[in-house]
Amino acid sequence: MAQNVLLKIEHVTKIYGRKDRQFTAVKDINLAIHEGEFVALLGPSGCGKSTLLRMITGLIEPTSGTVYYRDKPIKGVNPYATIVFQTFALYPWLTVLENVALALEARGVARSERYRIAERLLDTVGLDGFEKAYPRELSGGMRQKVGFARALAVEPELLCLDEPFSALDVLSAEALRGELMELWIGEQLPIKAILMVSHNIEEAISMADRIVVMGKEPGHIVAEFAVDLPHPRDRKNPRFEQLLDYIYAAIAGRTLPEISEVGTAPGTPGPTRILPNASVNALAGLLEHLRTSGRQDIYKLDDELGLDMGDLIQVIEMAEMLGFATINEGDIELTPLGEAYAEASILTRKELFAQRARRLPMLQWMIQMLKVAPNNELPWKVFLTALLPEFPDEMAERQLDIAINWGRYAELIDYDDDNELIRLDLSNGRFEVESEVQKAR
Repeated sequence: MAQNVLLKIEHVTKIYGRKDRQFTAVKDINLAIHEGEFVALLGPSGCGKSTLLRMITGLIEPTSGTVYYRDKPIKGVNPYATIVFQTFALYPWLTVLENVALALEARGVARSERYRIAERLLDTVGLDGFEKAYPRELSGGMRQKVGFARALAVEPELLCLDEPFSALDVLSAEALRGELMELWIGEQLPIKAILMVSHNIEEAISMADRIVVMGKEPGHIVAEFAVDLPHPRDRKNPRFEQLLDYIYAAIAGRTLPEISEVGTAPGTPGPTRILPNASVNALAGLLEHLRTSGRQDIYKLDDELGLDMGDLIQVIEMAEMLGFATINEGDIELTPLGEAYAEASILTRKELFAQRARRLPMLQWMIQMLKVAPNNELPWKVFLTALLPEFPDEMAERQLDIAINWGRYAELIDYDDDNELIRLDLSNGRFEVESEVQKAR
């Protein structure tokens, strides 16, 4: 049962970049974590879950607002919290025992004492007998256990987990979740609370006492859900399925009017709309599935389509943005246009996609720039430079790649990889572009 407040976040905002180039990762976050609580942070990619975790552990500072630990503002690294990342981050030249003991060496613990503590923790997580092994000798699940033991070595009060099971195969992840919950429920871990970032809704419901759902553009808290189910949790329990439905509904939201769904592009008022990182093939698979199944609960689709929550939400956003599907109260349904796409031939699908893609401000902006450019082509870096004030570097490149991929499929634009040139695709007669002679007149 939750007790005293360990961590409190008040009106926290994180903005990256300078005044002329800013990206708001999270805005006005308020959250409290209590002793004895296991809290999960869920949300689509780009909603700032990991950014929030890094502010809590003191790895980065908020732009505004305050993170308190036991009522004291955090200055620098939080000495009472530690973090386990999704990648194992072990030193390959050190043994398992040495990797765990290294966390204590930085704190000045005597050699004999730190190795004694490391051995005890390895025993706790089930790695007794592997002390002299090197990381290359271990499976992915065992290496992540070493990561847990190393994080616990400094005796944190708050254990932060950043998608700690996502790099593991399905069976290893399930086994490690079960072992972690056994240690947590059995009070065998030297910690007061756990905060886990996840993209897996079933994982969060199976493990957490409370689930905090975040939205994006910018990152903000959408809803919170108490998980009032006893451990071990039965995924066939009606309440489990009800929570799945509620949480998917909170993450997916509902379809907005078209002007809001398509958003804006560089050079227009408001933040540029982030294009979902989804492929045309995934979109086609979703629409074909919905054509045969009709209106459906979103939470059932991840198993039926073999997609995790993060990928599924991206494909759904793509379908919404293009006007092929609508979302309401956790259900997804094809529009008449979506039905036409799902039933169409390959060439007709391309034509329908092109018609809808041309309505997106991001692609409209690219097309207009190319129409007035010499030879209807521009260097890739021209578009990237225009996007950099809108997004961090990596996201700007990813957004440009997505726009190029969608535009190429729609035969609206083409890309010359050798010369890094983007040009209009004039092979299909979709554009009327003036010749140089006509421009001169």
